[in-house]
Amino acid sequence: MSIGSIFLQTSIDTYKSTEKLGHKTLMQLSYAELHMQPSTESNSIAIIVKHLNGHMLSRWTDFLTTDGEKQSRDRDAEFEGGYASREALLEAWHSGWETMFETLNELKEEDLLRTITIRGESLTVIETVTKQLQHYGYHVGQIVYIGKQIKNTEWQQLSNPKKTSRT
Repeated sequence: MSIGSIFLQTSIDTYKSTEKLGHKTLMQLSYAELHMQPSTESNSIAIIVKHLNGHMLSRWTDFLTTDGEKQSRDRDAEFEGGYASREALLEAWHSGWETMFETLNELKEEDLLRTITIRGESLTVIETVTKQLQHYGYHVGQIVYIGKQIKNTEWQQLSNPKKTSRT
């Protein structure tokens, strides 16, 4: 295996792990809980999902050929309102990730050093893949943290549970 193919597969695997953490959190929460705003200066999980969806659709649609900040994107609107149903929120969650995974799976090793543009800034595909991974990890971390705060003692661990006693 070449370095480029290892990079692509490792990136895809890491994105899948990140998506899974977020999805497991969403599945623990009710519609009302998904829309709870922890404070006046923070976003609800629904708003974070809305932002991730808009970001992913903008960045990963026509990834190699158009600016990653599409003119059709209304970023400010991503931070307003919510979803009409839990199902609509989950559909937005899945459509953003699906768009990204389709694009990543289509990339070839020779694409990794190509230059793309986001908001007029030139970046290599490698830079963009890693930059977006950091961005999505940040927001999924927020989703998990908010979910844990909401569920408190009803929270279901997403990975290895804490040991309650040491032997």
